[in-house]
Amino acid sequence: MIKSKYELVSDEQLKKYAELAVVAGVNVQNNQLVIIHSDIENVTFARLIQIAAYDTGASNVVIDWTDEQSTKEFFLHAADDAIDHFPDWQAARFREWDNAGAAYIRIISENVNVFKGVSEKRINRFQKTSRSKLKDHYAKIRSHEVRWCILAVPCFTWASKVFPYLSKEEAMQSLWQLILKGARADGGNPIEDWESHDRAFMSRKRFLNDSQFEALHFTNSQGTDLLVGMPKNHLYIGGGVKDKKGVQFFPNIPTEEIFSAPHKNKVKGKLVATKPLIYGGSVIDNFYLSFKDGRIIDYYAATGQKALQSLIETDEGSYYLGEIALVPNNSPLSKTDTLFYNTLFDENTACHIGIGNASPSNLQNGNNLSEEELKEAGLNTSLLLVNVTFGTDDMKVVGIKEDGTNVLLMQGGDFQF
Repeated sequence: MIKSKYELVSDEQLKKYAELAVVAGVNVQNNQLVIIHSDIENVTFARLIQIAAYDTGASNVVIDWTDEQSTKEFFLHAADDAIDHFPDWQAARFREWDNAGAAYIRIISENVNVFKGVSEKRINRFQKTSRSKLKDHYAKIRSHEVRWCILAVPCFTWASKVFPYLSKEEAMQSLWQLILKGARADGGNPIEDWESHDRAFMSRKRFLNDSQFEALHFTNSQGTDLLVGMPKNHLYIGGGVKDKKGVQFFPNIPTEEIFSAPHKNKVKGKLVATKPLIYGGSVIDNFYLSFKDGRIIDYYAATGQKALQSLIETDEGSYYLGEIALVPNNSPLSKTDTLFYNTLFDENTACHIGIGNASPSNLQNGNNLSEEELKEAGLNTSLLLVNVTFGTDDMKVVGIKEDGTNVLLMQGGDFQF
């Protein structure tokens, strides 16, 4: 009989991982409401996070359960008007939670084939409707008005996808260890390790923000030759960020990226993706994007062309970029030399872009600007933000200043400053 996934990792490691999500991830404050989004398959870990949150002083911890199999049946069999409907009470929950100052923790587990056989158009229609209804909530997420954190636990289908040559138990055990290693949750004191990790971000962010490069030029042997123009007064953030009250948190566990928002209309050239993108239950692989005046004007995927098309055609803003991220190749996650088939992990192994919405936090005083002012500054707006990894071991990145001076920022995929 195959052991359960929680029998293949120690209780001590699980508890430390849960505490990391609560203390470093969302930094739960005394008497704060905490919302945990979790599939029913992850009940054991969700309850450990719940206990850790209460131990830290949370006033109430609500677990918002989902069920991927039930969701699949919905996409397969629900009436068309149900697919295009997102109930008002669902949106009202998030408004009430946001108004109460809730912190959000989302547990993900990449079940790559869960939506196999489901119409991509139906998935995309529902996602578009739900994003529209939750627009205000996502705006609070992007501007860091509310604190949130996303982290992963493995499942057997994911583990077997990453390690197809191992038995199910061996694959699960191996993926557990890589997830914990990448999340810097495998040491004696993960919270201290994350504090040290964050300090390493500070000097690089300071250098980039002081430099105010007019553009970044990305090239590699895979065919990427991309010039990314930057808006004036842009800000690079990464590692820990602060909410509007000055409370620090880590939105992504793991995280290795330093990112900013490009100017919507100043991206040109070609980007060749180097890792698969999982979107709407589909795998998009071996694909490229071409840009002119910021807009995606051509794209092709050998696998998942329809899913890529659905992504790009979500709205007008999904033809443009909202994020550009610098990620080194020498992090614990990169050194695993593993294809995770999961965006959270794969995007933190190499440089990536974000298709769609830009965060106001990537502009000086951005969170205090109106939508029109953000638009005038060059920031993109969209219902979505989906990251595409394109970094490689031979990635070169040059920062171009307003006077034409070139500064080497990355060589061989690693930072040079």
